[in-house]
Amino acid sequence: MRLAVFLERDGLLNHVRVERNQPVVPLTVEEFQINNEAVEPLKELKAAGFLLIATTNQPGVSRGYLPRRELDLMHFQLKRAFPLDDILVCPHDAGDRCPCRKPQPGLLQEASFKWHLDLDHSFVISDKWQDAAAAQAEGCTSLLIKSPWNGNGHYDFLMPSLKAAVAKILRLGMSLDAQGMVAAPA
Repeated sequence: MRLAVFLERDGLLNHVRVERNQPVVPLTVEEFQINNEAVEPLKELKAAGFLLIATTNQPGVSRGYLPRRELDLMHFQLKRAFPLDDILVCPHDAGDRCPCRKPQPGLLQEASFKWHLDLDHSFVISDKWQDAAAAQAEGCTSLLIKSPWNGNGHYDFLMPSLKAAVAKILRLGMSLDAQGMVAAPA
């Protein structure tokens, strides 16, 4: 089985505005700004053999104010900027009670099936409590980047930055082979 690092999109891979103490996600490709500081840390994870999977709740799609075309253009930019293997989206509103809407673990389960992942040895990096809750539900290790949206729930590590989170994952010593599989001990 393979190992992955799941990355929350908004706030880690792209910048968000903050209004009334809440993150405001971009709704157009013109508003979408890549977080260039994330490029090198993600390259380090990729070089170590991890699959990199971005996950995101985008309820604006089902609410009708985020056209799917705009979302696809944003994700095209992400794939050009980062060595991502996949981007998984929950387009549903909270009222839809969708199992893929974080904090539910459906996006992690979907990725596990699609990519044949060992979730017990995979990681989730985010600045939001919802991702840590999804990680806990599936046995992933959660690394929260310190932010106003960490919440009070469970997380495994609280880190000052994405760079520090990546360094922590690499220090945990997972040895992977060329296919991203856990390598046999020498």
